[in-house]
Amino acid sequence: MKGDVSTRPLSGTLEWKIGQMLVVGFGPGEAGLASLRQTVDQTLAGNIILFSRNTIDAKTTSEITAHARDIIRNATGLAPLVAIDQEGGIVMRLRKGVVSIPGAMAQAAAFLGGGATLVDIERLGAACGADLAAVGVNWDLAPVIDVNVNPKNPVIGVRSYGEDPALVADLASAFARGLRSAGVMATAKHFPGHGDTTVDSHLSLPLIPHGIPRLEAVELLPFRRLIAEGVGSVMTAHARFPAVEPEALPATLSSKVIRGLLREKLGYGGLVCSDCMEMKAIAER
Repeated sequence: MKGDVSTRPLSGTLEWKIGQMLVVGFGPGEAGLASLRQTVDQTLAGNIILFSRNTIDAKTTSEITAHARDIIRNATGLAPLVAIDQEGGIVMRLRKGVVSIPGAMAQAAAFLGGGATLVDIERLGAACGADLAAVGVNWDLAPVIDVNVNPKNPVIGVRSYGEDPALVADLASAFARGLRSAGVMATAKHFPGHGDTTVDSHLSLPLIPHGIPRLEAVELLPFRRLIAEGVGSVMTAHARFPAVEPEALPATLSSKVIRGLLREKLGYGGLVCSDCMEMKAIAER
Protein backbone atom coordinates (compact mmCIF):
# COMPACT_ATOMS: atom_id res chain seq x y z
CA MET A 1 0.00 0.00 0.00
CA LYS A 2 1.57 3.25 -1.14
CA GLY A 3 0.40 6.77 -1.61
CA ASP A 4 -0.04 10.17 -0.03
CA VAL A 5 -2.36 10.47 2.96
CA SER A 6 -4.51 12.93 1.00
CA THR A 7 -5.45 10.24 -1.55
CA ARG A 8 -5.63 7.28 0.80
CA PRO A 9 -8.85 6.14 2.48
CA LEU A 10 -8.46 6.48 6.21
CA SER A 11 -10.83 5.89 9.10
CA GLY A 12 -13.43 3.23 8.57
CA THR A 13 -11.41 0.95 6.32
CA LEU A 14 -10.49 -2.48 7.61
CA GLU A 15 -6.74 -1.91 7.16
CA TRP A 16 -6.96 1.38 9.08
CA LYS A 17 -8.85 -0.31 11.95
CA ILE A 18 -6.26 -3.09 12.10
CA GLY A 19 -3.47 -0.51 12.05
CA GLN A 20 -4.98 1.25 15.04
CA MET A 21 -4.57 -2.00 16.98
CA LEU A 22 -0.84 -2.28 16.27
CA VAL A 23 2.03 -1.00 18.40
CA VAL A 24 5.38 -1.23 16.61
CA GLY A 25 8.98 -0.66 17.59
CA PHE A 26 11.78 0.65 15.41
CA GLY A 27 15.54 0.91 15.36
CA PRO A 28 17.79 3.75 16.51
CA GLY A 29 18.48 7.04 14.76
CA GLU A 30 17.56 8.12 11.26
CA ALA A 31 17.70 4.57 9.94
CA GLY A 32 15.17 3.52 12.55
CA LEU A 33 12.81 6.34 11.61
CA ALA A 34 13.15 5.39 7.94
CA SER A 35 12.22 1.79 8.76
CA LEU A 36 9.26 3.03 10.83
CA ARG A 37 8.07 5.12 7.89
CA GLN A 38 8.21 2.06 5.66
CA THR A 39 6.37 -0.10 8.19
CA VAL A 40 3.64 2.48 8.66
CA ASP A 41 3.28 2.95 4.91
CA GLN A 42 2.77 -0.79 4.51
CA THR A 43 0.53 -1.44 7.53
CA LEU A 44 -0.98 1.85 8.75
CA ALA A 45 0.35 0.92 12.21
CA GLY A 46 -1.10 3.54 14.50
CA ASN A 47 1.05 3.37 17.64
CA ILE A 48 4.70 3.01 18.64
CA ILE A 49 6.79 1.68 21.50
CA LEU A 50 10.18 3.06 22.52
CA PHE A 51 13.05 0.88 23.72
CA SER A 52 16.47 1.73 25.12
CA ARG A 53 17.83 1.95 21.58
CA ASN A 54 15.58 4.99 21.01
CA THR A 55 16.17 6.70 24.35
CA ILE A 56 19.79 7.79 24.70
CA ASP A 57 18.70 10.76 26.82
CA ALA A 58 15.64 12.92 27.34
CA LYS A 59 16.51 15.42 24.59
CA THR A 60 17.16 12.74 21.98
CA THR A 61 14.03 10.86 23.01
CA SER A 62 11.92 13.98 22.59
CA GLU A 63 13.27 14.55 19.09
CA ILE A 64 12.84 10.93 18.03
CA THR A 65 9.32 10.81 19.44
CA ALA A 66 8.30 13.99 17.65
CA HIS A 67 9.49 12.61 14.29
CA ALA A 68 7.78 9.26 14.93
CA ARG A 69 4.52 10.93 15.90
CA ASP A 70 4.58 12.95 12.67
CA ILE A 71 5.11 9.78 10.64
CA ILE A 72 2.08 8.12 12.25
CA ARG A 73 -0.15 11.18 12.06
CA ASN A 74 0.66 11.86 8.40
CA ALA A 75 -0.13 8.28 7.44
CA THR A 76 -3.21 7.60 9.57
CA GLY A 77 -4.74 10.96 10.36
CA LEU A 78 -4.46 10.34 14.12
CA ALA A 79 -1.78 10.97 16.72
CA PRO A 80 -0.34 7.72 18.10
CA LEU A 81 -0.16 6.23 21.51
CA VAL A 82 3.55 6.28 22.40
CA ALA A 83 4.41 3.49 24.84
CA ILE A 84 7.46 2.74 26.95
CA ASP A 85 8.42 0.34 29.75
CA GLN A 86 9.26 2.82 32.52
CA GLU A 87 8.60 0.81 35.66
CA GLY A 88 11.48 2.11 37.73
CA GLY A 89 14.48 0.21 39.07
CA ILE A 90 15.86 -2.39 36.68
CA VAL A 91 13.28 -1.61 33.97
CA MET A 92 13.69 2.00 32.83
CA ARG A 93 14.11 2.48 29.09
CA LEU A 94 14.83 6.18 29.58
CA ARG A 95 17.44 6.94 32.25
CA LYS A 96 19.36 10.09 31.35
CA GLY A 97 17.72 13.43 31.99
CA VAL A 98 14.82 12.06 34.04
CA VAL A 99 14.07 11.37 37.70
CA SER A 100 15.52 8.00 38.76
CA ILE A 101 12.52 5.99 39.99
CA PRO A 102 13.15 3.09 42.39
CA GLY A 103 11.65 -0.24 41.44
CA ALA A 104 8.41 -1.59 42.88
CA MET A 105 9.99 -3.74 45.59
CA ALA A 106 12.19 -0.84 46.73
CA GLN A 107 9.09 1.37 46.86
CA ALA A 108 7.37 -1.27 48.98
CA ALA A 109 10.35 -1.48 51.34
CA ALA A 110 10.30 2.29 51.78
CA PHE A 111 6.57 2.13 52.50
CA LEU A 112 6.79 -0.77 54.97
CA GLY A 113 9.89 0.30 56.87
CA GLY A 114 11.24 3.59 55.58
CA GLY A 115 8.50 6.04 56.40
CA ALA A 116 7.16 6.48 52.86
CA THR A 117 3.42 6.94 52.43
CA LEU A 118 0.96 6.22 49.66
CA VAL A 119 1.12 9.92 48.82
CA ASP A 120 4.87 9.54 48.29
CA ILE A 121 4.31 6.58 45.95
CA GLU A 122 1.76 8.62 44.03
CA ARG A 123 4.28 11.47 43.76
CA LEU A 124 6.81 9.03 42.31
CA GLY A 125 4.27 8.07 39.67
CA ALA A 126 3.58 11.72 38.96
CA ALA A 127 7.29 12.49 38.59
CA CYS A 128 7.72 9.54 36.26
CA GLY A 129 4.68 10.63 34.26
CA ALA A 130 5.85 14.24 34.01
CA ASP A 131 9.21 13.12 32.59
CA LEU A 132 7.49 10.87 30.06
CA ALA A 133 4.96 13.51 29.01
CA ALA A 134 7.80 16.00 28.50
CA VAL A 135 9.38 13.75 25.84
CA GLY A 136 6.09 12.94 24.09
CA VAL A 137 5.28 9.60 25.73
CA ASN A 138 1.63 9.17 26.74
CA TRP A 139 1.49 5.48 27.72
CA ASP A 140 3.60 3.84 30.42
CA LEU A 141 3.63 0.04 30.50
CA ALA A 142 3.61 0.11 34.29
CA PRO A 143 2.95 -0.65 37.10
CA VAL A 144 3.65 -4.36 37.47
CA ILE A 145 0.87 -5.74 39.68
CA ASP A 146 1.96 -9.37 39.68
CA VAL A 147 2.04 -10.78 43.22
CA ASN A 148 5.54 -12.15 43.80
CA VAL A 149 4.61 -15.32 45.72
CA ASN A 150 7.27 -17.52 44.09
CA PRO A 151 10.87 -16.71 45.11
CA LYS A 152 12.12 -18.71 42.10
CA ASN A 153 10.36 -16.42 39.63
CA PRO A 154 13.05 -15.45 37.10
CA VAL A 155 11.30 -12.49 35.44
CA ILE A 156 9.17 -10.62 38.00
CA GLY A 157 11.06 -10.56 41.32
CA VAL A 158 11.95 -7.00 42.35
CA ARG A 159 9.61 -5.64 39.67
CA SER A 160 6.73 -6.62 41.97
CA TYR A 161 5.53 -4.74 45.06
CA GLY A 162 5.70 -8.00 47.00
CA GLU A 163 3.86 -11.13 48.08
CA ASP A 164 0.85 -9.49 49.78
CA PRO A 165 -1.94 -8.96 47.22
CA ALA A 166 -3.51 -6.10 49.20
CA LEU A 167 -0.18 -4.28 49.49
CA VAL A 168 0.47 -4.75 45.78
CA ALA A 169 -2.97 -3.30 45.05
CA ASP A 170 -2.44 -0.28 47.33
CA LEU A 171 1.00 0.68 46.04
CA ALA A 172 0.34 -0.02 42.36
CA SER A 173 -2.87 1.95 42.58
CA ALA A 174 -1.00 4.94 44.02
CA PHE A 175 1.68 4.82 41.32
CA ALA A 176 -0.98 4.55 38.60
CA ARG A 177 -2.81 7.58 40.03
CA GLY A 178 0.42 9.54 39.83
CA LEU A 179 0.95 8.64 36.20
CA ARG A 180 -2.63 9.59 35.39
CA SER A 181 -2.25 12.96 37.12
CA ALA A 182 0.60 13.73 34.69
CA GLY A 183 -1.53 12.81 31.67
CA VAL A 184 0.13 9.44 31.06
CA MET A 185 -1.89 6.23 30.75
CA ALA A 186 -0.92 3.49 33.22
CA THR A 187 -0.91 -0.24 32.49
CA ALA A 188 -1.75 -3.02 34.94
CA LYS A 189 0.38 -6.02 34.00
CA HIS A 190 0.60 -9.01 33.45
CA PHE A 191 -3.01 -10.29 33.44
CA PRO A 192 -4.15 -12.59 35.01
CA GLY A 193 -0.90 -12.66 37.02
CA HIS A 194 2.71 -13.67 36.31
CA GLY A 195 3.94 -13.82 39.89
CA ASP A 196 3.81 -17.56 40.61
CA THR A 197 5.95 -19.09 37.89
CA THR A 198 9.48 -20.42 37.55
CA VAL A 199 9.54 -19.83 33.77
CA ASP A 200 10.38 -16.58 31.98
CA SER A 201 7.86 -16.01 29.17
CA HIS A 202 10.60 -14.32 27.16
CA LEU A 203 12.05 -17.83 26.84
CA SER A 204 9.18 -20.32 27.12
CA LEU A 205 5.51 -20.68 28.10
CA PRO A 206 4.83 -20.62 31.87
CA LEU A 207 2.01 -22.55 33.50
CA ILE A 208 0.05 -21.22 36.47
CA PRO A 209 -1.82 -24.31 37.77
CA HIS A 210 -4.05 -22.76 40.43
CA GLY A 211 -7.83 -22.96 40.57
CA ILE A 212 -10.25 -20.04 40.47
CA PRO A 213 -10.53 -19.54 44.28
CA ARG A 214 -6.75 -19.12 44.58
CA LEU A 215 -6.58 -16.85 41.50
CA GLU A 216 -9.33 -14.69 42.98
CA ALA A 217 -7.58 -14.43 46.35
CA VAL A 218 -4.09 -13.65 45.06
CA GLU A 219 -3.47 -12.97 41.38
CA LEU A 220 -6.72 -11.18 40.53
CA LEU A 221 -7.07 -9.04 43.65
CA PRO A 222 -4.78 -6.19 42.45
CA PHE A 223 -6.36 -6.28 39.00
CA ARG A 224 -9.83 -5.88 40.50
CA ARG A 225 -8.60 -2.85 42.44
CA LEU A 226 -7.02 -1.06 39.48
CA ILE A 227 -9.92 -1.91 37.20
CA ALA A 228 -12.33 -0.43 39.74
CA GLU A 229 -10.23 2.73 39.75
CA GLY A 230 -10.32 3.04 35.97
CA VAL A 231 -6.81 2.04 34.93
CA GLY A 232 -6.39 2.91 31.26
CA SER A 233 -4.73 -0.28 30.05
CA VAL A 234 -4.30 -3.93 31.04
CA MET A 235 -1.47 -6.03 29.56
CA THR A 236 -1.93 -9.77 29.10
CA ALA A 237 0.57 -12.42 30.17
CA HIS A 238 2.09 -15.00 27.84
CA ALA A 239 1.28 -17.70 30.40
CA ARG A 240 -1.18 -20.59 30.60
CA PHE A 241 -4.04 -20.57 33.11
CA PRO A 242 -5.78 -23.95 32.67
CA ALA A 243 -8.42 -23.11 35.28
CA VAL A 244 -9.67 -20.44 32.88
CA GLU A 245 -8.50 -21.74 29.49
CA PRO A 246 -8.28 -25.55 29.20
CA GLU A 247 -6.68 -25.38 25.75
CA ALA A 248 -2.89 -25.05 25.51
CA LEU A 249 -3.14 -21.31 24.88
CA PRO A 250 -1.40 -18.42 26.65
CA ALA A 251 -3.68 -15.82 28.19
CA THR A 252 -2.75 -13.40 25.41
CA LEU A 253 -4.41 -15.63 22.81
CA SER A 254 -7.36 -16.86 24.87
CA SER A 255 -10.85 -15.43 24.44
CA LYS A 256 -11.83 -17.19 27.66
CA VAL A 257 -9.21 -15.15 29.53
CA ILE A 258 -9.60 -11.82 27.75
CA ARG A 259 -13.30 -11.74 26.92
CA GLY A 260 -14.65 -14.18 29.50
CA LEU A 261 -12.56 -13.30 32.56
CA LEU A 262 -11.26 -9.77 31.97
CA ARG A 263 -14.12 -8.19 30.03
CA GLU A 264 -17.19 -10.02 31.31
CA LYS A 265 -16.38 -11.29 34.81
CA LEU A 266 -14.15 -8.40 35.93
CA GLY A 267 -16.07 -5.84 33.87
CA TYR A 268 -13.04 -4.18 32.31
CA GLY A 269 -13.90 -1.84 29.45
CA GLY A 270 -10.54 -0.18 28.83
CA LEU A 271 -7.64 -0.88 26.50
CA VAL A 272 -6.24 -4.42 26.45
CA CYS A 273 -2.74 -4.89 25.09
CA SER A 274 -0.46 -7.90 24.78
CA ASP A 275 3.02 -8.35 26.10
CA CYS A 276 5.60 -8.31 23.29
CA MET A 277 4.70 -10.71 20.49
CA GLU A 278 8.39 -11.44 19.83
CA MET A 279 8.74 -13.24 23.18
CA LYS A 280 9.36 -16.95 22.76
CA ALA A 281 6.23 -18.00 24.65
CA ILE A 282 4.39 -16.70 21.57
CA ALA A 283 6.93 -16.51 18.77
CA GLU A 284 8.04 -20.15 19.04
CA ARG A 285 4.46 -21.45 19.13
